[in-house]
Amino acid sequence: HAFFADQLARRAGLLQGLDPRVKITGLFALVTATVAVQKPGAIAALLSIAILLGLASGAGWRILAGRIWFPVLGFTGLIAIPAIFTVPGDVLLRLPVTGWTISAQGIHSAALLSLRAATAATFSVLLVLCTPWNQVLKALRFFRMPAVLVVTLGMTYRYIFVLLNSAHDMFISRQSRMVGSLDPAQRRRVATASAGVLLARSLQLSSETHLAMQSRGFAGEVYVLDDLRVKARGWIALAVFLGLAAAALWWGR
Repeated sequence: HAFFADQLARRAGLLQGLDPRVKITGLFALVTATVAVQKPGAIAALLSIAILLGLASGAGWRILAGRIWFPVLGFTGLIAIPAIFTVPGDVLLRLPVTGWTISAQGIHSAALLSLRAATAATFSVLLVLCTPWNQVLKALRFFRMPAVLVVTLGMTYRYIFVLLNSAHDMFISRQSRMVGSLDPAQRRRVATASAGVLLARSLQLSSETHLAMQSRGFAGEVYVLDDLRVKARGWIALAVFLGLAAAALWWGR
């Protein structure tokens, strides 16, 4: 997933050509409008805008559906389905065995929640898919996010791959030294021991990494070589994003 996101972020597209600060501001405004509006039509219009942004940025229907909508709707459905039965209102159907009633207001609430979640997630994921991770972190520092938080995000993203590589090497090493198969109890003991070794290695690695950063002059701030600069089309895009968010808030109030 990370490799695919990095590939997509380096393609030529609508969002890829914008300054990350413009994308964070504009997409955050659209997410805020999505959460604030109450009319399904306004949320559907915002979802249409998100789809157009995704298609113009190289994120096709398969990416939008497979990486955003299906996981979000699957999770949101677990929360939204009970509203169909619990929200009082005009009864549309009564289940024969349980006697539960399905109300029109309950269906409206469930649909509104699912539609809002899918729209907000689409805007948020497009930001991550269409922006290199180091530029996202630098843009967060521009908005005065705490340096500790930004550095933690950057280091976590980097060392997830390092620890995964260590776990993979441990697995290959164990497989190369094992003859036959283990019974379930032995497998549990091996898994527990491997988790303990990986935890100890991660603690040692974090200490060594911090000392290495300090020896190279680290004083709490991370600098990247990318020079962020908002071009003319960036200002135009920001005005369009803010205008669309304001229009959605006015329409959906």
